[in-house]
Amino acid sequence: MSTTQQSPDTAVVGRLSTLDRFLPVWILVAMAAGLLLGRSVSGLDEALARVEVASVSLPIAIGLLVMMYPVLAKVRYDELGHVTADRRLLVASIVLNWLVGPALMFALAWLLLPDLPEYRTGLIIVGLARCIAMVLIWNDLACGDREAAAILVAINSVFQIVAFAGLGWFYLDVLPGWLGLGDEGVGGADGGLDVSVWSIAVSVLIFLGIPLLAGFLTRTLGERAKGREWYEARLLPAIGPWALYGLLFTIVVLFALQGDTITSQPLDVARIALPLLAYFALMWAGSFAFAMALGMTYERTTTLAFTAAGNNFELAIAVAIGVFGVTSGQALAGVVGPLIEVPVLVALVYVSLWARRRFFAS
Repeated sequence: MSTTQQSPDTAVVGRLSTLDRFLPVWILVAMAAGLLLGRSVSGLDEALARVEVASVSLPIAIGLLVMMYPVLAKVRYDELGHVTADRRLLVASIVLNWLVGPALMFALAWLLLPDLPEYRTGLIIVGLARCIAMVLIWNDLACGDREAAAILVAINSVFQIVAFAGLGWFYLDVLPGWLGLGDEGVGGADGGLDVSVWSIAVSVLIFLGIPLLAGFLTRTLGERAKGREWYEARLLPAIGPWALYGLLFTIVVLFALQGDTITSQPLDVARIALPLLAYFALMWAGSFAFAMALGMTYERTTTLAFTAAGNNFELAIAVAIGVFGVTSGQALAGVVGPLIEVPVLVALVYVSLWARRRFFAS
C-alpha cells in the first residue's frame, strides 16, 4: 500500500503500487476463484464452515486477522490524543454510524424490498453492524488518517457491544409498528434480535482486539529496538502487502462458501444488491460532503466517509445465521452484503483519491 512521491499533476492511479493499482482486477479474480472452488469441489463449503471462531468460519477469521494486522501496525499510537481532541470528528462519526446509517438502511430496505420480508430483515441487520475491520483497508488505500480510523473503529466497537441488540429491537419491531408497516416477523416471545451482548463482545475482542494488540506491540517494540525511521521505512513496507493478501484470501473463502447460493438465486441476489448499492453510495457521498462542509482535512474527511459507509459483515452474518438459520433469507442478505460492499468501496477509494486532487489540492 505504498505510494511514490511524484508531482501533483501525476495521475492518482499512477502513484499507487502495482498491487494497489490493479486491486479491482485481483478482487474479480478472487471472486471468480471462490465461485469456481465452491462449485467444483464437492463438500468444500461444509468443510470450510465446520470450524468456527465467534460464529465465523475459521478460514474467514484467519483472513480477517491477517488483513487487519498490517494496517494497525501502521498506526502511530502516540498521536491518538490529537484525534480524541477533535470533537467534531468524534460526534460526526457517532451520528453518521448510529443514527443516520441504520435509519438509511431501514428506509432503503422497506422502499426497495417491500414484498421480501426476510431479505429486508437481513439488510436491516447489516445496517446495524457498523464496520470494525475492512474499513481500515479502504481508509489506508485512500490515504486517510490511520490514527483517526483506529479511534473511530474503537468507538464503533464499544457502541456495537452496547447498542446492537437494542437497535435491532427498535428497527425490527418498534419502528415498523409506529409507521404502520407491521412487524418484521423476527420471532421469539418478545421479538427483537435474540443475540447476547457477550457474543458481540467476543466478536469485537477477536476481530479487533487481537490485531490491535499485535499492531500496537509491533510498533512499540519495533521502534524501541530500531527507531521510527527504520520501522516505517523497512518493516512496514515488508508487512504492508499482507493486508491485501488477507483481503483477497477472505474474498475467495466467502465466495467458495456461498457460491452455490449466489449462482442458484441470481434474481434474489440482484434484488438484495440494489438497496446495498444505494446505501454504500449515499452513506459515503453524504459523509464525505458533510465532512467537507465542516472544514475537515482530506485525510479525516476520507476516514469519516469510509468508517460511516462500511459495515461489519462478520457480525451481521453471524447474527442472521444464529437467529434465523444458515439457509434463511436473512442469512443470504447478510452474505450478499460484503460481496457488494467490497467492489463498491474499492471503487470509492479511487473516487476519494480523485476528490483529493479536485477539492483538496493546495
